[in-house]
Amino acid sequence: MDSVQVDAYLRRLGVEQTPARPTDEVLRALHLRHLLTVPFENLSVHLGEEIVLDEKLLVDKVVGARRGGFCYELNGAFGALLAALGFEVSPLAGRVYGEGERLGVPYDHMALRVRTADGGDWLADVGFGAHSHYPLRFAERGEQEDPAGVFRIAEAGPDAAGAGGGTGEGGEGSDLNVLRDGRRQYRLEVRPRLLGDFVTGAWWHSTSPHSHFMRSLVCSRVTEDGGRVTLSGRRLTVTDPGGGREERELGGDEEVLEAYRELFSIELERVPVVRSRSGDS
Repeated sequence: MDSVQVDAYLRRLGVEQTPARPTDEVLRALHLRHLLTVPFENLSVHLGEEIVLDEKLLVDKVVGARRGGFCYELNGAFGALLAALGFEVSPLAGRVYGEGERLGVPYDHMALRVRTADGGDWLADVGFGAHSHYPLRFAERGEQEDPAGVFRIAEAGPDAAGAGGGTGEGGEGSDLNVLRDGRRQYRLEVRPRLLGDFVTGAWWHSTSPHSHFMRSLVCSRVTEDGGRVTLSGRRLTVTDPGGGREERELGGDEEVLEAYRELFSIELERVPVVRSRSGDS
């Protein structure tokens, strides 16, 4: 990314000045601004738009098209911005815990390990939907308070196949579990990856009838008061910071398109419709 692209990305986040140094404070601020302004959404899957894991195309989608995306897209674009600002960024591969705490497919999720000029070492993740508002301290194994809940990063031990237990002192080679309010969210490998490593995961999530992204529509972001607004198909849900929820069904297509416009700054020509389980539009 050049300086013009960086400035455009920062404006997209509502940040007027380019940070002078890649510090902990700057990372925390950018992480929250991303969650406030760039929605977690899977609309491309149901609009017939290909998910391409190319850094330039991801940034163009988030900045130029003013869209959002899911983990590979959001963390891919955010990682590019952070790297351009001088942060040390490493993509990490994760597998999400689903029903019955079964793990998802390999490269199921992408998060970021970010190191700062202050010596900070952080887990940044703006692509998991409802997750921490601020980065988590990567080496901290105790509870970490966040507006979205109490988070903890814990050594995972070997998985069901006996892999990922690690042998390094302090568990440096071990997989990690990321927990929110005591519940495991995803299992994270500590080995650095490249954006291209996640192509198969993105393809699976955007084509497989077993992927939850194929079976539902979602567009969601954090609100300024610390709550969340989510549009799932035609159901609009507003969650306050205390967890209270208000839900209502939207009517015609114009009301849905207006909601995308007004709540998420997304301009669509047509209302996306969930694709069939066979993958046909």
